[in-house]
Amino acid sequence: MNYELFIAKRLIANKKSKNSISSSIIKIAIVSIAVSMIVMIISISTGVGLKQKIKEKLSGLNGHVVINKFNNTNGVFSVKPISKNQQFYPNFNDVDGVKHVQVFATKTGIIRTETDFESAIFKGVDTDYDWSFFKDYLVEGTVLKLKEKQINEVLISKIIADRLQLKLGDQFNMWFVKNIDNEVQNISKKGIKANAKGRNLKVVGIYNSGVVDFDKLFVIGDIKLVQRLNKWKKDQVGGFEVFIENFDELRLKEAQIYESIDPSLNSRSIADKDHNLFEWLDMFDINIRLIIIIMIIISGINMITALLVLILERTQMIGILKSLGNSNKSIQKIFLYNATYLIVKGLFWGNLIGIGLLLIQKQFGLVSLDPENYYVHKAPVYINLGYILLLNFGTLVLSLLMLIIPTFMVTKINPVKAIKFV
Repeated sequence: MNYELFIAKRLIANKKSKNSISSSIIKIAIVSIAVSMIVMIISISTGVGLKQKIKEKLSGLNGHVVINKFNNTNGVFSVKPISKNQQFYPNFNDVDGVKHVQVFATKTGIIRTETDFESAIFKGVDTDYDWSFFKDYLVEGTVLKLKEKQINEVLISKIIADRLQLKLGDQFNMWFVKNIDNEVQNISKKGIKANAKGRNLKVVGIYNSGVVDFDKLFVIGDIKLVQRLNKWKKDQVGGFEVFIENFDELRLKEAQIYESIDPSLNSRSIADKDHNLFEWLDMFDINIRLIIIIMIIISGINMITALLVLILERTQMIGILKSLGNSNKSIQKIFLYNATYLIVKGLFWGNLIGIGLLLIQKQFGLVSLDPENYYVHKAPVYINLGYILLLNFGTLVLSLLMLIIPTFMVTKINPVKAIKFV
């Protein structure tokens, strides 16, 4: 039988101790650990969840890696066409971990209605386009059903639809110009017609991705419209969007893709394209680490205080145990077992409440975020059992390590003085 554990259990079960001076301090320590665990679980789950959601959205809209001609403007504007007849298309067999390749072409234009107009970018896609992303973010209508013959149907964002008062099934004119002046609002209707080609387009779907920078600009339509306007051949496109299986390997795969493509082509990952955004996402990890460190320190200090009070309250018991031949190390173990019980109790309630709050958020989305700043409407949640177990184990171990030092107070207690007034 574990002698120290037996005594620790008796101390925990002692009803008198529940009404002692240390009772309130012990409860505060347990609450402190529970609150710390709640904060840490929520910080990790929402922080990682937000990072994953933003990365998922950016890659869903633009692919993980964009391949285009050198001197094209970051893969956004289709300046120089590329032939579809590439070794890596439609299957990128030279690089492992590439799951899909699709073509695209973009052209700048102006959407004109009876009452207003708005600058936009027409993104043309082909029959190889993966619509799984847009299906998740469709507000109304359906995705495009592309055919061999050109269609004049488009998807527009809810932002554009609200600005121009467009509804599902409405038709509008989009004028495609060679250059757009920065002061686009000064362009008259006559000026637009004189310098552009107009196309009548029909709204078959309205999407809301939450990525405001994308939503306020892009109209999704048939790539054949861009090819005709640019007088390209059927096999010419603006670029390729490459999707990989593991986002964590983005930089490695981008380097491999760059080495595999023709020297006249350039590849660029979304991490390079949105460098500032990804630096901001990396700061999430720093913030999460700081929160974890601060919470562990706070809970540790509270536990140290509780343990010191327990030792002082049990001074006479320590004196008796020493007089019976117990070593300092043995008595220290008793209090460490006692402290472990308190920590585990705090961790239990912290996990129960923390995971419960995360499940409520995941199910009902009670906490909202500004999509203009965070790219999502609701705070996303990522519950990973491995993270939670590691967090619990780390908190328990670090707390116990911090408690070893105050237990040395036991060695300073003189058994003769301790039992003098028993």
